[in-house]
Amino acid sequence: MPRTMKTRPKALRTGWTTGTCASAAAKAATLALVERRARDWVEVALPSGRRVTFAVERCALRDGPRAEAVVVKDAGDDPDVTHGAHLTATVSWRDEPGVELDGGVGVGVVTKPGLGLELGGPAINPVPRRMITQAVEEALDGRGRGVRVVISVPGGERMARKTTNARLGILGGISILGTTGIVRPFSTASWRASVEQAVSVMAAQGEDTLVLCTGGRTEKGAMGLLPHLPEVCFVEVGDFTGAAVRRAVEHGLREVVFVGMAGKLTKLAAGVLMTHYTRSKVSTALLGEITRAVGGTEELAAEVDAANTARHAYELWEAAGLLEPAGDELCRRVAGVLARFSGHRLAVRVAMVDFTGGRRVAAAGAW
Repeated sequence: MPRTMKTRPKALRTGWTTGTCASAAAKAATLALVERRARDWVEVALPSGRRVTFAVERCALRDGPRAEAVVVKDAGDDPDVTHGAHLTATVSWRDEPGVELDGGVGVGVVTKPGLGLELGGPAINPVPRRMITQAVEEALDGRGRGVRVVISVPGGERMARKTTNARLGILGGISILGTTGIVRPFSTASWRASVEQAVSVMAAQGEDTLVLCTGGRTEKGAMGLLPHLPEVCFVEVGDFTGAAVRRAVEHGLREVVFVGMAGKLTKLAAGVLMTHYTRSKVSTALLGEITRAVGGTEELAAEVDAANTARHAYELWEAAGLLEPAGDELCRRVAGVLARFSGHRLAVRVAMVDFTGGRRVAAAGAW
């Protein structure tokens, strides 16, 4: 669990991402195909290297030959629309070596750019793809044969209606998501309290620079940017930037540093400090305005105005050679919003990192 969770006397219950559950289902089905018998449980690896065990809801051999396995998602205390979803993997042999991965019923198809996924392909994000591939390769155990893995989610199209998938161009089902394999309940009031408490703990230890990160990847990137700061200064703020800044002011801290990716930064630049996807959306019009402000052509600005996501806008800037100046301007605007929100009682620095979280591509303030 994140440190911000550990500060609470009673931790919120974490859950498992659709990506983790899909990897467990894929391993169970592959083992059944290899061993010709059903499995009741499987063990898979998270991106951190930690290994976890999952009960298999259903596992059966089919004609073909192929095997099918189901793992039920437990989202913990997060109000996740996919809680209880039946992540289903169907695995069959193929002539070529390696693992071929595809989406079935209930898994969305990517129809717009800006998601970092192949157009026309299944909405299975890069980290879950690696997890599924690793789990299947473990089950194959060097046998040298290739398999085709199809991930499906019965009822996924209905679940997707409660998400922003259609607006993002993901049609026909849910996305298979996850970067750590673990669902952390960022969206609850209890999580907000844990963020505020983490800031208080940091202040109590005599530190005066608070580093806010939106998640695990940005936290890792922030630690690389600020290696001289102790671990307690870094807080996974999730969607509660405003609450964290307010608490920092109450404790008389000197400085706040925000490290994030393009989407969260765009929301903050627009003055939205509660950035959960159900309560706010990215203003690509603001990003188009920034494009004009840094000398981009009207044609490029219009493309950015119409971008599908902040990531899509980022890619357009990058292709036009404007990523650094446009990113710097975005960060400058975020810094202005946070400074005003704090009543100008905090010095503010902002950094935008790439989508791996590991490289700073733009910044505002003295770095």
